[in-house]
Amino acid sequence: MSAFKALRVHRVEGGTRARFDTVSLDDLTPGEVVIRVAYSCLNYKDALAVSGKAPITRGAVRTAGIDLSGVVESSADRGFAPGDRVLVTGSNIGESLDGGFAEFSRVPAQAVVPLPAQLGLFEAMVLGTAGFTAAMAVWRMQENHQVVDHGPIAVTGPTGGVGSIALAILKRVGFATAAITGKASAAAEYLRHLGADEIVDRTTLDFGAKPLEKAIWGGAVDSLGGRTLAYLMRTVRPWGTIACIGLAESAELNATVMPLILRGVSLLGIHSVEVPRNWRLSLWEKLAGEWNLKSLTDRIVQRVIGLDDIPEACGELVAGRALGRYVVRIGGD
Repeated sequence: MSAFKALRVHRVEGGTRARFDTVSLDDLTPGEVVIRVAYSCLNYKDALAVSGKAPITRGAVRTAGIDLSGVVESSADRGFAPGDRVLVTGSNIGESLDGGFAEFSRVPAQAVVPLPAQLGLFEAMVLGTAGFTAAMAVWRMQENHQVVDHGPIAVTGPTGGVGSIALAILKRVGFATAAITGKASAAAEYLRHLGADEIVDRTTLDFGAKPLEKAIWGGAVDSLGGRTLAYLMRTVRPWGTIACIGLAESAELNATVMPLILRGVSLLGIHSVEVPRNWRLSLWEKLAGEWNLKSLTDRIVQRVIGLDDIPEACGELVAGRALGRYVVRIGGD
């Protein structure tokens, strides 16, 4: 383990640049647990970091990759022992801490989740942060009294990682779903296999301009923000919930408070990085158990790639050409 390969994002004049480096553990940010990485996966945040489109990493140089699964190599924390199978999602890895696009990773023990018995290392990274975020969105909606008979849940960005898995989980728990997408013709079969009861071409939507428009949706999982989120606020039924998980369209929100105070609509922010540990453990148990999507793995996974393939795949993701998930095989099982 004296030297190993890692995809590192370097600060350069005018932005960042990703490159493959040979590093040692001494080059990594501190942590109690050293993990031999088996798999990682690509998220939109990873694609922005590796492509240099946004300053995701914090520090002069960081290993990219906000997710990993693997086997504990060594641990200074008594909660983990060599040979333990584990996963890490979010928790600031790939951002302020070194992440999962490497043969080895060193992370704080608090971020490490024992791999649930019903999940393999590969299946854990089919889900990754995208699956965890989708699960948190559905769980928080249910905690906010979102019920099946309130109407269909609109899912925006449904061909992306979070949207795809959100569709599948919502279907698993009994909700009717509507996939709102700009890829209606190309992705119809994919979306229906994941659980979309209706596919809505986003280019045909009447976004309206009034503070309140006709109430259509029981609730929503939104990864776009901007004009789309404002539209959802105006069109969700009374007492419906919107889980806000992304800003692929815009970070701006031009809306009024009228849906909130006249229809009782709830807008829930979903943050998957700094999460109470008991929530994190509970949600991974759900994803391994009652919300297990293993039967849909072949549908959710677009490609299994290697470490060397990450930069090209990140370009595809940023360009909007992805359909489903990229899993990165690093060490494998």
